Amino acid sequence: MAGVARAAFRSTRVNNTALARRRRSSAVMTGFIYVGGALAMLPLIAILAHITARGLSAFSIAFFTQLPAPAGADGGGIGNAITGTLMLIGMASAIGLPVGIGAGLFLADRRTTRLAHTVRFLADVLNGLPSVVLGVFAWELLVRPVGHFSALSGGITLGMLMIPLVTRATEEMVKLVPVALSEAALALGFSQWRTVAKVVLRTALPGIVTGALVAMARVAGETAPLLFTAFGSPYWVWDVRRPIAALPLQVYSFAQSPYDEWRAQAWAGALVLIAIVAVISASARLAIRSRQRLARGASAGRSIRA
Repeated sequence: MAGVARAAFRSTRVNNTALARRRRSSAVMTGFIYVGGALAMLPLIAILAHITARGLSAFSIAFFTQLPAPAGADGGGIGNAITGTLMLIGMASAIGLPVGIGAGLFLADRRTTRLAHTVRFLADVLNGLPSVVLGVFAWELLVRPVGHFSALSGGITLGMLMIPLVTRATEEMVKLVPVALSEAALALGFSQWRTVAKVVLRTALPGIVTGALVAMARVAGETAPLLFTAFGSPYWVWDVRRPIAALPLQVYSFAQSPYDEWRAQAWAGALVLIAIVAVISASARLAIRSRQRLARGASAGRSIRA
């Protein structure tokens, strides 16, 4: 009996030692994870804190509503750049969203065809292309033939940047739609296009909206393509055939200015641009959460009825 007791004691001690070792290893790895997360967030927090501290000092009603002041003068604002950015995003969305969604639906529906593989490859190449290269191409294609810069050229260029992002997002979201839904719609007599429009697209719509918002957030901060197309303007511009101001261009121009007032407004413009991107990104997250809540509610309703 004594031998059995000693063996049981040794076994228990070994198990406790192994358990303590696993707990220490788990604590160390958990610490590494938290440290890694903190280090990943540190640059973003530092950038946001610095831009906020430098940019808030220039905030005023005039900053959001007035035109830029002449060189060396006090006051003025970037109201034209804010409206120009919103106009460019709107034009880019009007071009990039229909084309991107249509291409994504095609890739998801004809995913194994040779044409689909070619379109998918070209979309990936365009997505990885430096924006300055696309800006030079747009200048040669859109600006040089007409002889002047314009808001329309900038909107088309940003729309081309949006197309591959929306295309891939749409394709991935449509792939998540159960095939049984499409088959059920076809069995009920729906045509192919009506099945896509009424069933597939509607089911995947929240994910597509999220991808579209992410694409809009990305193009909102592009500078290089606009240098070759929209160019910038110190005036209020509502005619898309004329050069137009934009926040990235204004920040780029004012940041390298020798005037303190303009440099302060560059920091403030960067903060406004971050706020616009943050609002768009937050809208994407809200769309995801809304979709998840609706899905959970529908699942709970089916469980109750069952």
